[in-house]
Amino acid sequence: MELRHLQHFVAVAEDQHFTRAAERLMVSQSGLSSSIRALERELQAPLFVRTTRRVTLTEAGRALLGEAERILAQVRSAQDAVAAVQGVLRGTLSLGTEQCIAGVDVAKLLAAFRRRHPDVEIRLRQAGSEALAEEVAAGRLDLAFAVRTRADGDQLRSVPLTSEPMTVLCHPAHHLATSSVVTPEELGGEAFVDFHPDWGPRRTTDAAFAAADVRRTVALEVSDVHSLLELVHEGLGIAVVPRHFGHKREAGDLTALPFKGACEASYETVAMLPPPDATSPAARALMVLLDTPQEGA
Repeated sequence: MELRHLQHFVAVAEDQHFTRAAERLMVSQSGLSSSIRALERELQAPLFVRTTRRVTLTEAGRALLGEAERILAQVRSAQDAVAAVQGVLRGTLSLGTEQCIAGVDVAKLLAAFRRRHPDVEIRLRQAGSEALAEEVAAGRLDLAFAVRTRADGDQLRSVPLTSEPMTVLCHPAHHLATSSVVTPEELGGEAFVDFHPDWGPRRTTDAAFAAADVRRTVALEVSDVHSLLELVHEGLGIAVVPRHFGHKREAGDLTALPFKGACEASYETVAMLPPPDATSPAARALMVLLDTPQEGA
C-alpha cells in the first residue's frame, strides 16, 4: 500500500467526485482511477459506489477513511518534525475554533504565530465543539480551541485554558431584568435564543437544565454570536451564555444576570490536541505562544 494511494482515496472521499479530486490533486483522472483500483485490489474490497453524478463510500470505504486520515496526518507530522530539528518550522497549521472562545484571542495569536513562523501555512475552521473534537481525533486538524465535550482518550487530549460562569442575557424591559440571580426553574417557561446543539455554550446550558430536570424551548436557533445578541436585544427571547458574551460591544444595553442552579454551570474551554507523540511541531509552537504575552494584548 503506497501513501499516494491513501492520498488519492481520501481526496475522492472528500470531493465525492473523481474529476474534482483529480483536478485538486493535479493528476490525470485515469491515473487517479487506476490508483483507487489498485488500492481496492490490495484490500480485496470495493471502496466506492460509483454513479454518473458522484461516488459514495462503501462500508469498507468508511472503515478505511478514518485510518487513512490518521496515517496521512502522522506522515505530515513526521515530515514537519524532521524540518523542525533542522531549525525550520514549515508545513501547515490546521486550527479549529468555536466563535468567540473564552481565554484565547485567536486573531492575535495567529498573527504572532505568523510573525514567528512565516513558512507555515495557516488554515482556520470554525465549527461546534463536538465536530472539532472529531476533526482533531481523525487527524484533520492539528488542534482546536473549544469546549470540553468528552473524556480524553487514545486519539484526543484536552489542555484546560479557562473557565467562567454562565450568565443570562435579556432585554432591559424583560420581567426578569430586575432579578439579582436566576435559576433554571425560573426560566422553564421562557423562549430562548441559542446556538446549534453541537456548540459549547448550548451543550453547557442543556446540561444545566437537564441536571435541574427543567425542560426549555429554544425558539430561535442561530450559528453566530452577533445574531444571538441582536435577537435578544429585540426582545425575541433570552439567552444563557458564557459571561464574556455580555461584555461585547454588540450586547449594548442588555441586562446580564447571574445564572445559578443545583449544578453550577461552568463554561470550560480547552485546547484539543492529539496524543503528544502525534502532535505536530506547528501545534506545539502555537501552544507555546499561548503562554506568551501578545503585542497589543
